[in-house]
Amino acid sequence: MPSREQRRAERRKRKARGAQRRAQTAAQRAAIAERYERRNREAREKLEPLAEDERPLVVTISAVVAACLAAGTLIAYLAGATVNGDRPPVISVAWPTLLMGMAAYGMWRARYWAVLGFDVVLVLMMIICVGGLIQAKTVFAAFVFLAIIAGAGTLFYFMVKAMARIQMPERRR
Repeated sequence: MPSREQRRAERRKRKARGAQRRAQTAAQRAAIAERYERRNREAREKLEPLAEDERPLVVTISAVVAACLAAGTLIAYLAGATVNGDRPPVISVAWPTLLMGMAAYGMWRARYWAVLGFDVVLVLMMIICVGGLIQAKTVFAAFVFLAIIAGAGTLFYFMVKAMARIQMPERRR
């Protein structure tokens, strides 16, 4: 049976090994963080800032889509559209129209907040359409949901780089 001193010595060794492992892990994490920061810095250096009044193509397309959604919602309401046989309340039409109108205006002016907000709307739309796709009862409905998911996903994917360029602080005059 080991003596008390032997157990203390073993405990000290285990603690020392644990400290060595923690130090190694911290060094590995620092190296990984440095590598990622270097890659991020290189990616930022490759980006070219937007010129004054410049707007990436995907942001222009998204602004047009948002404007069409806002106008379509308003036109449908004014034309007397019904949902399940009932006319929707004004607030149910006003908020989406206002939201899409503001997003269209902000994206047309290449504002970061508008692009980010529209990206959030795209993600929410994709999540809702995935739920609809799960419950789709006809092939046509499934196709419509898939088309919306594909379109929104494509816009979302290409808008990420555009957001990085818009966010850059210095703009050429």
